[in-house]
Amino acid sequence: MMNMIDYAAERTNFKWAPPAHFNFARDIIDPWGDADPHKLAMIWVDDGGRERRITYREMSERSRRLCNVLAAAGIVRGDTVIVMLPRLVAWWEVMIACLRMGVLVSPGTGQLAPKDLAYRIEAARARVFITEAKQTAKLDEIPEAAALLKLRLCVDGSPTGWIDYEFVMANASTDYPAADTRPGDDALCYFTSGTTGYPKMAIQTQGYGLAHRITGQYWLDLGPSDLHWNLSDTGWAKAAWSSFFGPWNCGATLFIHHSDTFDARRTLELLARYPITIFCGAPTIYRMLVLEDLDTYSFPHLRHVVGAGEPLNPEVIETWQKSTGLIIRDGYGQTESVLLCASFPCLPPRFGSMGKPSPGIDLAVIDDDGIVLPPTREGDVAVRVEPHWPPGLFKEYRGDEERTRQCFRHGWYLTGDRAYVDADGYFWFVGRADDVINSAGYRIGPFEVESALLEHPAVAESAVVSSPDEMRGEVVKAFVVLKAGYLGDENLAKTLQEHVKHVTAPYKYPRKIEFVTLLPKTVSGKIRRIELREHEWERKSLE
Repeated sequence: MMNMIDYAAERTNFKWAPPAHFNFARDIIDPWGDADPHKLAMIWVDDGGRERRITYREMSERSRRLCNVLAAAGIVRGDTVIVMLPRLVAWWEVMIACLRMGVLVSPGTGQLAPKDLAYRIEAARARVFITEAKQTAKLDEIPEAAALLKLRLCVDGSPTGWIDYEFVMANASTDYPAADTRPGDDALCYFTSGTTGYPKMAIQTQGYGLAHRITGQYWLDLGPSDLHWNLSDTGWAKAAWSSFFGPWNCGATLFIHHSDTFDARRTLELLARYPITIFCGAPTIYRMLVLEDLDTYSFPHLRHVVGAGEPLNPEVIETWQKSTGLIIRDGYGQTESVLLCASFPCLPPRFGSMGKPSPGIDLAVIDDDGIVLPPTREGDVAVRVEPHWPPGLFKEYRGDEERTRQCFRHGWYLTGDRAYVDADGYFWFVGRADDVINSAGYRIGPFEVESALLEHPAVAESAVVSSPDEMRGEVVKAFVVLKAGYLGDENLAKTLQEHVKHVTAPYKYPRKIEFVTLLPKTVSGKIRRIELREHEWERKSLE
């Protein structure tokens, strides 16, 4: 158990020494199935009451079948496959097959529009597209991009122009030799959005899969006897973290719930019904769960819970702990990395903190010259890349040398986040570099203001951004979602402002408050502050 580990000793003794050749399918998935043909890789359920139990050996065999299907269509090592599937078992089969072949796999969410798909197909030079029937019509709207594809597979039918996935899988051989890939060979292509321009193609390698042992062992605290449930959408890199590489490195069994929508009550019921030992969710998920009557549920098998996506507010952690006895352990990382920093089970928790750096990761807060800043000084969160490249850090933004160059400085990789480190080495998130508000010379991070607002009983969620102001340049504005039974009027706005003044430094209080019913979010559950901020500043330009 990770709570028995000496953190300082583990950090000191950790060595990153990947083998000369590594293929995640051959070297991780296959051995678990060979050692025990009955060992479960996954328990899959849906809202219709269906349940499937799939072994590691079955996953291996199905992935080999798919390798032969792809090879028969002329797909070769180095080609790119786009997979746009919800939490269907086929998604995991596709991921394993592509890794086995040395083919790049590019996961995407079903929320992508036709123009998004056209951009991805063309930018990645994709040759295969794998999706479900209800998504196939999107390619009809982008005939030029779709014409670049050699193969279109549909997992639940065969619309015109598409091949039935299950039909060709049934007739394919289970024999396929894995590509003898190296840790530095291309493996995944994630499209990750920035504040401007088109999404970037972050390229991860075969070694990225091996490096997620850090995620699985140290943060998720997984072993071969664990049943792990991660709620991430398959289009988000967090699914690679906690629904694929991290757990399967450790021989754990995945619990997968396939549903079109998130239901907090249904989630709690499943947690209580199945012997789930580890649970991972985005902050948005936990904020919704704690609004339910947690005291009416019992989770006898649950021993460890974690959160990722953005820092989790201390108030939510405290509410969850009061009802379940478990502390939500934050984890921090990016599409471009494995776990960089976390509230590891062996560390005394500090609610609201990002925790401490992962073994194998030299993480620091630096200034513009690459100098590590002293405690309490705010700066850029960065990962040291010289003289040794850290485990699991991405290879490049494919096709964009300028963007790649911009995120490296003075021997560091810049995450784009701002934070400070306290005297005991705990990291504290301030905000994305482009989210920090500069009001009359004061730098204000949105997270602290949001957390202060959440301490008020009327507030369910909040998002804080900059808003233009003639006197101060910009001021703090809060978009607030209220709990049931509260009226969003001027009196409540003043009450919330006074509340924030008492909870945190008075200059940080939101001078503007707007009550809303929903906040814009990414598929991973992160609040899209950029959308709110841009709306504020665009509105000013129209006045």
